[in-house]
Parts: sequence; C-alpha cells; structure tokens
Amino acid sequence: MTWGTAASATLHCLTGCAIGEVLGMVIATALGWHNLPSILLAVALAFVFGYALTMRGLIRAGLTWRSALRLALAADTVSILIMEIIDNGVMLIVPGAMDTGLATLLFWSALAFSLLVAFVITTPINKWIIGRGKGHAVIHAYHH
Repeated sequence: MTWGTAASATLHCLTGCAIGEVLGMVIATALGWHNLPSILLAVALAFVFGYALTMRGLIRAGLTWRSALRLALAADTVSILIMEIIDNGVMLIVPGAMDTGLATLLFWSALAFSLLVAFVITTPINKWIIGRGKGHAVIHAYHH
C-alpha cells in the first residue's frame, strides 16, 4: 500500500475522531464537567463516530450491520486508539488548553494542533498496519 492510501485511511479515522472530540468537549463543557470525564466522553464519541463513518461505507457496499461493525472494529480500532492517546496527550500538555473553555482561541488552536500531531504520527503506523494486511486493508475491497 502507498503513503496516499495510509494518509487517506488516517484522514478518515481523524474525521471521526475530530467529530467525537468536538462533540464530547461541547457536551462536557455545557455540563460543567472537569478534564477526566470530558476526555472520557470525547474518546468514547471519537470511537463511535470513527466506527460509524466506516460502517456507513460498508453498509452502502451491501454488508449487513453486523458484518460492517466487525470490519469497522478490525479496520479502525488501533488507528483511533493511537490518535486518541496522542491528541488527548497533546491537549493535556498544552498549558491551559483543557481549562480555557470552548470560546477561546487557545482551546481551538490546541485542538487543531493535537489533531495534526495525531495525523502525522498515526499515518506511518497505519501504513505499516495496512502493509501487513490489517487495519484499513481489511475494508479496502469495499471502497468504490
């Protein structure tokens, strides 16, 4: 597999992660939650949206919901896990990023930076995984 395939697979996972991260942070902020429950919700939603994006394409390709879920779990789990560790780690080490609130440039800049770092680090890992017939390689036949 090529770097382009790995970058595309990583961007696909990153999209689901970003949707989940932002939604989780918005909900947690609205509820007045502290860092740990905010991160846990954001991570859970990142997995939900990451898997959902993959499943959407697989179901459109004619797979059953159960088969699509199995393939999404096989294709995305490692990638999403790595991305979540990296982007949440970056958010935690940027001074004030988690405490500043959603209405600040610091929060959104740190989040954008954390997602960029996650993409850069996860792409070569995905290339290695795909090259071994795992990760997004298991769903490549279903892409049109």
